[in-house]
Amino acid sequence: MEQTVKYDEDNIKTLEWWEHIRLRPGMYIGKLGDGTYSDDGIYVLLKEVMDNSIDEYMMGFGKHIDISIDNGVVTVRDYGRGIPLKSVVDTSSKMNTGGKYDSEAFKKSVGMNGVGIKAVNALSSYMLVQSFRDGETKAVEYSRAQMVDNPEIRKSNEPNGTLINFIPDEELFRNYHFQDLFVEPLLKNYVFLNSGLTINYNEKKFFSKNGLVDLLNEYMTSESLYPIIHLQGHDIEVAITHSDQYGEEYYSFANGQFTTQGGTHLSAFKETISRVIKEYYNKNFEYPDIRMGITAAIAIKVQEPVFASQTKTKLGSKDIGPEGPTVAKFIGDFIKKELDNFLHKNQDISDILLKKITDSEKERKADAGVAKLAKERAKKANLHNKKLRDCRLHYTDAKGERLDETCIFITEGDSASGSITQSRDPNYQAVFSLRGKPLNTFGLTKKIVYENEEFNLLQAALNIEEGLEGLRYNKVIIATDADVDGMHIRLLIITFFLQFFPDLIRNNHVFILQTPLFRVRNKKETIYCYSEEERLNAVDKLGPNPEITRFKGLGEISPGEFKHFISQNMRLDAVSMKKSDAVKEMLEFYMGKNTMERQNFIINNLVVEEDI
Repeated sequence: MEQTVKYDEDNIKTLEWWEHIRLRPGMYIGKLGDGTYSDDGIYVLLKEVMDNSIDEYMMGFGKHIDISIDNGVVTVRDYGRGIPLKSVVDTSSKMNTGGKYDSEAFKKSVGMNGVGIKAVNALSSYMLVQSFRDGETKAVEYSRAQMVDNPEIRKSNEPNGTLINFIPDEELFRNYHFQDLFVEPLLKNYVFLNSGLTINYNEKKFFSKNGLVDLLNEYMTSESLYPIIHLQGHDIEVAITHSDQYGEEYYSFANGQFTTQGGTHLSAFKETISRVIKEYYNKNFEYPDIRMGITAAIAIKVQEPVFASQTKTKLGSKDIGPEGPTVAKFIGDFIKKELDNFLHKNQDISDILLKKITDSEKERKADAGVAKLAKERAKKANLHNKKLRDCRLHYTDAKGERLDETCIFITEGDSASGSITQSRDPNYQAVFSLRGKPLNTFGLTKKIVYENEEFNLLQAALNIEEGLEGLRYNKVIIATDADVDGMHIRLLIITFFLQFFPDLIRNNHVFILQTPLFRVRNKKETIYCYSEEERLNAVDKLGPNPEITRFKGLGEISPGEFKHFISQNMRLDAVSMKKSDAVKEMLEFYMGKNTMERQNFIINNLVVEEDI
């Protein structure tokens, strides 16, 4: 007999606004996390508060913002106009209440209409909102969106502005910690996009005079071939240069928001740059040759912007404003006029750019025959590719939405790949198995990618030959043994990506899987340890004579155990790159032919591990 599921009036529930945010935080801040990654929720909370202060600066009020983060407690003080005192409670605790519906007051606003600060309120164990305005102040305090103190308006000698103090809720953001590695780039982007703004953060000062030029100089991972082209207009700013590297490097912003997934403005920007440069030289260049090695940034302001989600990582606006042109036409007209004029006036730069494009074209044509054959081989191999054990879902789904949990493990050896394959979630986790140590690709041309079967199949599996638009997995995870051979394989794979697909690393897609070095257990409890310190702590906790196992390779870990290490809470170290890394020089040292210099470095820095 079939069981009937009860469905009546008792099943219908209406959640309070704060209950909905706490129940479905992903709709408002993307994900929770603990601060290990740049897109974890605690950074989104900081950004939501900052966006309101930035909006004030953009409207011409307040030239500096003071920020402090101390033991997880965040304080942001701006010097704008301050929230109207009688509206402090409503703007911080009533959904869809804010000052940004009036497009004349905030027509190029960053923040969403009355949602962001409420999300901070609901997801914080404590929040103070205090406004200073015309010699008076109003404050209100909350705990998980519940008001705990609401004193009357009183006199104040403080300058106008708003103070927000909040503590992310540890019930949601377990063991969270803010990392300057992610906080500082966020703050730097704010000053790059708002020349003249000063941000003081924990006794550090951030200021930019040259806008997007300063941004490219800060983030570029190789030297420019020519001085950065800097073009500015009403509601638009761009910076463009090239370097001797593979791939394309873009930074796109809309209304001050770093749109990491691009959108309508970035698509129009890339297409227009290619077309204008092609028309300027009056040659039949192909767009990939024009853009090879490009590093560029674009920032536009759109009235009433439409973003793909509350986290605002992709611009969806088709028009600049209700009565304005399309985003594509606005950017196209600006680039056509300003970039064409610049190239005509700066012949030395246009000559360098021409040489770069023709060099890229020659290399592509020289590799064309090999590439064609390699593509055919990869296509056939993928039909019965034993190296790739694919997952069912991919980074960009059928609706065009990004599935952040998708990943591919790159591993070496049958036993290791077998363990991961049996332990993985086949919906989101793929496995690519290498055969032995891959080739050292440092100093080689991209032709080697097609000639080397391992790299050709890896490139095809990732679907990145034409750029990251087709990337099939959000995280590319290198999973090798924690011994000398494993470290070497790890370095060879990273070298391959740095050499030919730096965009993968630059856009935070490459990670190292951390697996436990030890298993410490007694009859009641098992503890997996990732370091010697954790091993010692585990021994202390479990008492005398626990069983200690030292894992020497991934293949020694049973599939049942491995499942714990590649779940949603798996330990990953991000592989990142910045200009100060001097990537070219670093690869030359570690992967080049300076054998004696490297040998002396190893000898001088050798650490001998004591026997356990």
